[in-house]
Amino acid sequence: MEQHIIRSRNAPEPVGAYPHARRVGGFVFLSGVGPRLPGSGEIPGTQFDEQGNVVAYDITAQVLSVFRNVRAILETAGARWEDIVDVTVFLTNMKRDFPVFNKLWQEHFEGVNACRTTIEVGSLPTPIAVELKVIAYVGT
Repeated sequence: MEQHIIRSRNAPEPVGAYPHARRVGGFVFLSGVGPRLPGSGEIPGTQFDEQGNVVAYDITAQVLSVFRNVRAILETAGARWEDIVDVTVFLTNMKRDFPVFNKLWQEHFEGVNACRTTIEVGSLPTPIAVELKVIAYVGT
């Protein structure tokens, strides 16, 4: 079975020793994708205090940035948004952010019909509020 490692110049660098994605046969498996901006690592809609602690964040700005990063990685892998078949969503504040995330999902995933699991986590590897783990199918 043919396999390819995917690294996108249009997505933020991974925060560890792993690729953006891996294509195995007709599937594309994305590593966890957060909202950091390519090149700068800036987190959209996030405010920090003098010690670097998050004091406020805009979940809409973060989610839309994650969606852009996912698209960039999919395009590098030769896949499309419509090829997404499964998504695991990690939120750091389910009570506050799930309604907003759900609305944005509905707007951006209409017609995609991807399966989805949403999980609340205590924290993510960088000071972000949302991360997606995505699987796409592009055929053989």
